[in-house]
Amino acid sequence: MAPITLHLRAETKPLEHRSALSPAVVQKLVENGFKVNVERSPKTPKRIFEDADYELYATLVDELSWPRAPDDHLIIGLKELPEENFPLKHTHIQFAHCFKGQAGWEQVLGRFAAGGGTLYDMEFLEDENRRRVAAFGYHAAIIQGYAGAALALENWAWQIQHPETPLPGKKPYNTQSDLVEEVKSDVSAGVAKNDGKAPRILVIGALGRCGRGAIDLCLAAGIPEPNILRWDLAETSAKAGPYPEIRQADIFINCIYLDKPIPKFVTEEFLREDPSSRKLSVVCDVSCDTTNPQNPIPFCNKATYFDKPTIAVEGFANPPLSYITIDHLPSLLPRESSEAFSNALLPSLLELPNAEKARVWQEARKLFEKKLATLPASQADVKNS
Repeated sequence: MAPITLHLRAETKPLEHRSALSPAVVQKLVENGFKVNVERSPKTPKRIFEDADYELYATLVDELSWPRAPDDHLIIGLKELPEENFPLKHTHIQFAHCFKGQAGWEQVLGRFAAGGGTLYDMEFLEDENRRRVAAFGYHAAIIQGYAGAALALENWAWQIQHPETPLPGKKPYNTQSDLVEEVKSDVSAGVAKNDGKAPRILVIGALGRCGRGAIDLCLAAGIPEPNILRWDLAETSAKAGPYPEIRQADIFINCIYLDKPIPKFVTEEFLREDPSSRKLSVVCDVSCDTTNPQNPIPFCNKATYFDKPTIAVEGFANPPLSYITIDHLPSLLPRESSEAFSNALLPSLLELPNAEKARVWQEARKLFEKKLATLPASQADVKNS
């Protein structure tokens, strides 16, 4: 039996520096009889791993060469393919975001129908317990809170020193330690400017993965333990919001999973009711429910991005008030995110030579075929032509 060839494609989505396969996982695949071709990293967005790290075990090929790869090569990547019209003839392993009726799903699946290709959607690769075999979810949830807290602390320190100027844009960090060192330095400067007082931080959702990540970052950055208030369901269910404790904190980090209507945590009107007691100057909504009608922080209603990480809330001064609502925070630490994800995916990839019998790939193919059968008549005609 000929070895399976995996073709790692370059990511094209802006600011996406993560990779579906780390160099260490490529090494393990090769050691287990696979061949791996890796597209050279684009200049923008540059992959977090260097091409030379892959070249020790894989064959480097041209960027965006995957459409010309032999038909039996499996194309693996993270994010959606660029919006094109040509038929897809290969088997693709990726997050496609087209199985839940998302906008444009017919066009995405229609390309597979036209080319006879197959889609194994990473979101739906599940084990016998119906749990995802690999997700940025588990590790990314921790990193999400970690990165959110980092930006919140940096914003607090920046506002202390530059109250009239928004926090400058941020780029991904090569390692987690690089991020921590920068935050520690910025917080130290902010504390010195703030008469030696460290910020008081309230984290809601403190018992979840995001909350734990946020607390870990605060401690790593040198925030004293008593300055970190940990709230979860027990505290938010004990009384109705809005909560004075949020108004009296310097930083509020929201890490909840919103799946039902809940009382508001804090509102603009509540903050204006007693301006003399307000210390709150930074809100980081890690949950990013900006468009959810049940959003517990109604003024956090627009997305922010790494190039412009904060939005100022008008009418607040001494201190100013701004918020952070970045929905892809794990991209701030692409190395750690990629390594955790690809390590989790590896056992399933090693089953690809027996994909017809391996449950994870069998079920993924069945789901793809089920979704393919729901294509509108116009796309079905293409499929059957």
